[in-house]
Amino acid sequence: MSKFDKVQLLTIDDDHQGQRIDNYLFTQIKGVPKSRIYRILRKGEVRINKKRVKAEYKLQSGDILRLPPIRVAPKNEDIQLEKFDRVKQLEEAIIHETKQFILLNKPSGMAVHGGSGLSFGVIEALRSLRPKEKFLELVHRLDRDTSGCLLIAKRRSYLTYFHEQLRSKDMKKEYLALVQGSWNNDKNRITAPLKKNQLKSGERFVSVDDDGKPSETRFKCLKRLGRVSLVKAMPLTGRTHQIRVHALEAGCPLIGDAKYQPDVSSNADLKKLGLKTFLLHAQKLSFKIPEDETVYTFEAPIPDLMNQAIEYFQKLENV
Repeated sequence: MSKFDKVQLLTIDDDHQGQRIDNYLFTQIKGVPKSRIYRILRKGEVRINKKRVKAEYKLQSGDILRLPPIRVAPKNEDIQLEKFDRVKQLEEAIIHETKQFILLNKPSGMAVHGGSGLSFGVIEALRSLRPKEKFLELVHRLDRDTSGCLLIAKRRSYLTYFHEQLRSKDMKKEYLALVQGSWNNDKNRITAPLKKNQLKSGERFVSVDDDGKPSETRFKCLKRLGRVSLVKAMPLTGRTHQIRVHALEAGCPLIGDAKYQPDVSSNADLKKLGLKTFLLHAQKLSFKIPEDETVYTFEAPIPDLMNQAIEYFQKLENV
């Protein structure tokens, strides 16, 4: 039986001050369709301080929220989570944790959230591992095959604070990528606008398009390794697949990126490495916390497969 099977009276704390009530209910009641949430709001079954409120009502600290009995779909993910070996490894992948946030070294191959045929991702796994945490939300996202620094807020006030840093571009991100060819230093700043498209299969595909959103990535070549280059990428905007498409625009697509450079899947070097996807690693993340104005920088260790690839191409260059 779910705790929502009977009437609930909840007191809103400081951490949810200013949050819209519909967004609050989405995060608090898992397994209930959004349409159902809006229906009980519209019918007045949800009350704040014994009064009806609309979906856009912003919660105030000390508000008394009344929830009607709500049938919640049973959780099937727990069984699946136990079968997913990497879930238990997430605890070991934590770089830094406080009462307010978690900084995780996300493994390549794990989605940050459920969707697109996946019942769960990093955030669902963390919620399963930390059932006593009342609030766990992604601050930003990484592609499924991208590894490295992923920030998760444990307080809504911190989520809002971090999002403001993202909007003001005060949160700095640095990625490492292995790209094809010899990087041209004349391409160290790419500002091509990006447009997100959806194929008939439902798959997302991003292209350079004058009608796309303004986008900017700064690049720096760290090392040329013969047929490939190791580059640092610093995105100033946060568009879907931004680094991958901007690297392609610069003439040096990520090695192993079959979506944006399909013919690389037949590359003999990639087969020798056992590389089934691209190598993109969110190495550093810098941000402030509300308590002070100090900029904190955290770093995620480079994955073994990326180190092996760097060593492999280094040896080829020296032959």
